[in-house]
Amino acid sequence: MSKVGQFFRESRAELKKVVWPSRDDVVSSVKVVIVSTVVIAVVLGLLDWGFTEVFRVIMK
Repeated sequence: MSKVGQFFRESRAELKKVVWPSRDDVVSSVKVVIVSTVVIAVVLGLLDWGFTEVFRVIMK
């Protein structure tokens, strides 16, 4: 059991060394992720629509 206690003490000590990002950094990163996700979704949607139309024309 002493190893379990040691593990938690060491984990807590390591977490105190972590430099956590500021709120502004987190908000900025979230905005980048949301915008890039929307852009990629739109591009993939347009590609899907385009390929669908091309295959419809080919299959006629």
